[in-house]
Amino acid sequence: MSKHHDIREDMEVISADGAHVGTVDEISHHRIKLKKRDGGHPAIGGGSHDGHHHYLSLGLVAEVEGDRVRLTVSSENVSGFLEEKHEV
Repeated sequence: MSKHHDIREDMEVISADGAHVGTVDEISHHRIKLKKRDGGHPAIGGGSHDGHHHYLSLGLVAEVEGDRVRLTVSSENVSGFLEEKHEV
């Protein structure tokens, strides 16, 4: 079974080096949709994301550890992998 099936809403997303990146809102089109409001990583504003979500490809998931989703990229590089989709 794929590790992606274990990802659920409200799980913490962390970088390869253990830094908090965000919190799962849902899985949407083969991507992790992060919650708009989160104490998240400085690369994504560290908090308020009014009007849009950030997304990460499921291909970046290294493993699911309990209530955490660990990525394959370091906290230093995570901003280069974030995608945005503005909502209207």
